[in-house]
Amino acid sequence: MLGTFQQSHLRIEVEAQTGVIGESLLRPSQMRRWLWHVSFSDGLPEELHQGLKFTSWVGPVAVQHQVDVAQPNCLRLLLSQGIDGYHEWYWGEGWVQSRLEGISLLPLNLAQTLSLVSLRQYLALLRQSRD
Repeated sequence: MLGTFQQSHLRIEVEAQTGVIGESLLRPSQMRRWLWHVSFSDGLPEELHQGLKFTSWVGPVAVQHQVDVAQPNCLRLLLSQGIDGYHEWYWGEGWVQSRLEGISLLPLNLAQTLSLVSLRQYLALLRQSRD
C-alpha cells in the first residue's frame, strides 16, 4: 500500500443521547445523511452488523470496510484498499470518540475531522426537529 502511516484520535461533545448517536453511526440510511461527501455501495442492511463488508468512495478512491464490532456503544471497521487500517467509534451520553489509524495517501485527520463536524451538525438538526 502506498501512503504514509497516519493516526488520529478525536473526541467531541454533542447534544444527543446515546441511542440517537448509535442510530446515526450504525444505520446506513442515517450515515448517508451526515456523510454526504461519501458514497456507499448499494444493498446495505438496515443496521451494520459484525462480518458485514461494504465499499465506500471518497471521490474516486474506494475504501473496503469490514465490520469487526457493532455494539450499542462501539463500532470498529477494518479498512482496506484506499486506507489500510481501522476506524473505531465509541459514544455515550453527550460525546463521540473516533480513532482512525492506517496507511493512505488520503489526509485521514482532515477527513476524520470533517466527518465528526458533520455528525455533530446532523445530531443538532435531529435534536431541533424533535424539540
